[in-house]
Amino acid sequence: MYKFKTISNYHQFVSLPKPEHPLVSLVNYGNLRYPLDLREIRWTQNYYSIGLKRNVRGKLRYGQQEYDFDEGILSFIAPQQVLHVELDQSSPVKATGWLLLIHPDFLWNTSLARKIKNYDFFGYAVNEALFMSEKEEHMMIGILKNIQREYRSSIDKFSQNIIVSQIEVLLNYAERYYQRQFITRNISNNRVLSQMEDLLSGYFDKEEIMEKGLPTVHDAAEQLHMSPNYLSSMLKTLTGLNAQQHIHEKLIEKAKEKLSTTGLSVSEIAYTLGFEHSQSFSRLFKSKTKLSPLAFRKLYN
Repeated sequence: MYKFKTISNYHQFVSLPKPEHPLVSLVNYGNLRYPLDLREIRWTQNYYSIGLKRNVRGKLRYGQQEYDFDEGILSFIAPQQVLHVELDQSSPVKATGWLLLIHPDFLWNTSLARKIKNYDFFGYAVNEALFMSEKEEHMMIGILKNIQREYRSSIDKFSQNIIVSQIEVLLNYAERYYQRQFITRNISNNRVLSQMEDLLSGYFDKEEIMEKGLPTVHDAAEQLHMSPNYLSSMLKTLTGLNAQQHIHEKLIEKAKEKLSTTGLSVSEIAYTLGFEHSQSFSRLFKSKTKLSPLAFRKLYN
């Protein structure tokens, strides 16, 4: 396991000159040279990286799954994440593109220092590279080049804010394109929706829910190998409901089934659905249906 604490450490490892700025660097991806004897490498880094790449050979694992580059070119890696790269250095096709490296210290005392954690694509455990049109790609490259030109010019009191604002513009465009991708990649996304439905059905059909309690968004996301924010964003785009709302919908569906087909008391039903206190179950049921559990049972019967 390699640990790159600084951008300079990474530059040295891939045989690049010392970075022109210690905290932000735009790298020509085609110039990276990994040690020839390496076939795979695992590392953590103390900085953000945004990669706009084409003709990538080899495999990249980030979290639980392989990073999907099949239809996308823009990728996002957060500090302290574990990367596992299988290198294919024998490929005659040369990878091209750009790699923007940003140390968190560069963002210190700016609004982006707080906001950058809100961009869900940095936290994905299942990663999907971002697809863009040729026009959009050229625009993003233009933003990257603006960042490079600024840190190459004479540093003054405006430099940091100008570079940070350019980074924020890039991230906002990426967020727009990811939301579009949630909609356009229906096959992949609908598969996740189906898996979420199967997962929740399994939770509520098993008696162990009485011991483990209600499933959480974190539980579901972990089972599906993605971050809670990614799961909620995708479900919200596809269905209008976030992950927590999906859990509640499934819970209410099961509660209605038990209220209408069994003689179990409300307290017993609450217990079988993972609630410690029946009052909590009754409040949630009424907030979703506008009826108390007993009123629903009476109305149904």
